[in-house]
Amino acid sequence: MHHFTYKNGVLHAEDVAVADIAASVGTPFYCYSTATLTRHYQVLEQAFANQDALICYAMKANSNQAVLKTLAKLGAGMDVVSEGELRRARAAGVTADKIIFAGVGKTRAEMAYALSEGILGFNVESLPELHALSDVATELRKQAPVSIRVNPDVDAKTHEKISTGKSENKFGVPYADAVNIYAEAASLPGIDVAGIHMHIGSQITDLMPYRDAFRVLRELVVELRAAGHKLRHLDIGGGLGVPYDSANDVPPHPDEYAAVVQEALGALDLKIVMEPGRVIAGNAGILVSRVLYWKVGAERTFTIVDASMTELLRPTLYEAYQEVWPEREALKVETPVLQDVVGPVCESGDYLAKGRELPPFSEGDLLAVMTAGAYGAVMASTYNSRLLVPEVMVSGDKFAVVRPRPSYEELIAQDVLPDWL
Repeated sequence: MHHFTYKNGVLHAEDVAVADIAASVGTPFYCYSTATLTRHYQVLEQAFANQDALICYAMKANSNQAVLKTLAKLGAGMDVVSEGELRRARAAGVTADKIIFAGVGKTRAEMAYALSEGILGFNVESLPELHALSDVATELRKQAPVSIRVNPDVDAKTHEKISTGKSENKFGVPYADAVNIYAEAASLPGIDVAGIHMHIGSQITDLMPYRDAFRVLRELVVELRAAGHKLRHLDIGGGLGVPYDSANDVPPHPDEYAAVVQEALGALDLKIVMEPGRVIAGNAGILVSRVLYWKVGAERTFTIVDASMTELLRPTLYEAYQEVWPEREALKVETPVLQDVVGPVCESGDYLAKGRELPPFSEGDLLAVMTAGAYGAVMASTYNSRLLVPEVMVSGDKFAVVRPRPSYEELIAQDVLPDWL
């Protein structure tokens, strides 16, 4: 559920007309709904109300400070994958003891900074990383709480570029090696073996892969406890899908997901840490764009808009489907036209929707690409020297620009000429 609806024939974000925001900030822009962020977090929180669980929002989905502050005020922890994300989380007021540091390529400098902050723990992805963290922690005379990320070789049945739990993926250590790596971790100075981490992928719409992965996780807990490890928590990752296509996508409800966790892992008496990102932020945002031209080609019809792959990379990168809504509700009842919605970037792969039956848009019309709250702004670029676009947050009948559009002068000033020029 989200809070983008038609009222009096025009699209609203909560109680604010999208056209009013466009008139104020220009297009394109991202728009985030406070009510949707809040609802999605609270639904997930309620699903796990009878379990000892910590929700660490995966910041890679959307790291705007207003989004982070909204979730932090609700009690969320954060899952970070870089020093930059860690600094963002701390700036938003998230306490260090609610922050998990994940990712396959942590630098020693990042490890040192995280240790100095006193974070909840590190999800370690390899034996070399474990040794590096031991060295850094020893030098700083600190103990690094560690969970080893174990790859269960489970197919999450999602897009190959967002699958992380198969043996061919770069993430984690092989399940067959886990017991030996945990033994080595326990022997290293500066390392505090705190838990186990597992994450099998993103945009998962079937609970069976979770069941398979959690069964493997439970077996590993039993084996590690028998070997003397005193685990404190299980980090079960995230990855729960969202309905990009509302007519066909029916991902599991958080209640169903929580029931699978309880059934598989509840008897282990360990704290559950989870890392949801998309399921909280995805449907909480839209990308609003204006139609520039309606172009009838030899074989295809193109709606050319002022947003592009530089604002929303998912369709190009993942062949992703995201719904497109007209800002004027009346357009929805007009005879649809098979078309591609494309941007101005000089790439044939620059499209937001391909081969869709959509309304016959006219120049100047506004449209919204739905479910753009996750992996939109965070993956944006200035390719073709396009400016990054504003991010706007709505709360009830109010809206605020939470990241402004830079100027061309600011964009160009990021370059520094060498003295010979």
